[in-house]
Amino acid sequence: MNKAELIDSVLKNMGKDTTKKAAGDAVEAVLDAIAAGIRKDKVVQLIGFGTFKVTQRAARKGRNPKTGETIKIKASKSVRFAPSSALKGKL
Repeated sequence: MNKAELIDSVLKNMGKDTTKKAAGDAVEAVLDAIAAGIRKDKVVQLIGFGTFKVTQRAARKGRNPKTGETIKIKASKSVRFAPSSALKGKL
């Protein structure tokens, strides 16, 4: 499912009185709130859905697949998602 399909799904669930723009704004608001929560608190937990968490990746050595030479990969941050048991049960 892509973002446009998600907006269409939200539109169907919100009923006939809702416009596609309103559904798009709702999806954007949720995504913005999740991003802001991750930046501020480093964790966003949605009970019954899952948890978004910032993780640290240590610096490490890698290999350039084209030349085979060893390169240094910088330390970085990433976001991980862990689904809740309720979500896993629905799969």
